[in-house]
Amino acid sequence: MPEISRFLGIVIKMYFQDHNPPHFHVEYGQYTASINMEDFAIIKGNLPPRIHGLITEWASLHKNELLDNWNKAKELKNLKSIKPLV
Repeated sequence: MPEISRFLGIVIKMYFQDHNPPHFHVEYGQYTASINMEDFAIIKGNLPPRIHGLITEWASLHKNELLDNWNKAKELKNLKSIKPLV
């Protein structure tokens, strides 16, 4: 599963040919979650509220890039790295 961003101990990944709805995967310590790209809600798993807030902020800044990577992953194309939250 390709890593597309990393910041503040948070790792963001995407699977190739993953199921709908468009989403990305988050790892933070012992926490894991799948995040919907439409509204940044947690689809599966759990995260501390503060971390979910940081991910929501980051994802809202990079929504177009995330959707572009989602489409690339569906076609088994190389994914692009996305700048971390600074």
